[in-house]
Amino acid sequence: MSAVNIVALLSVIGSILICLLVVAAVVVVIIKLVSDKKKGKSQCGGDCYGCPYSGSCHNR
Repeated sequence: MSAVNIVALLSVIGSILICLLVVAAVVVVIIKLVSDKKKGKSQCGGDCYGCPYSGSCHNR
């Protein structure tokens, strides 16, 4: 293999690794959101003033 081929191969491997890391991060975030939703945790922060969903998201 020439030096150019090795550099090209390393570039492709680096791009694949970065893509895998981004996909893994997205999967972790989605799993966390689904887990929180099943536990009944709210994503809003709790300030319901002016929120159109205030009657459906928090029990009063």
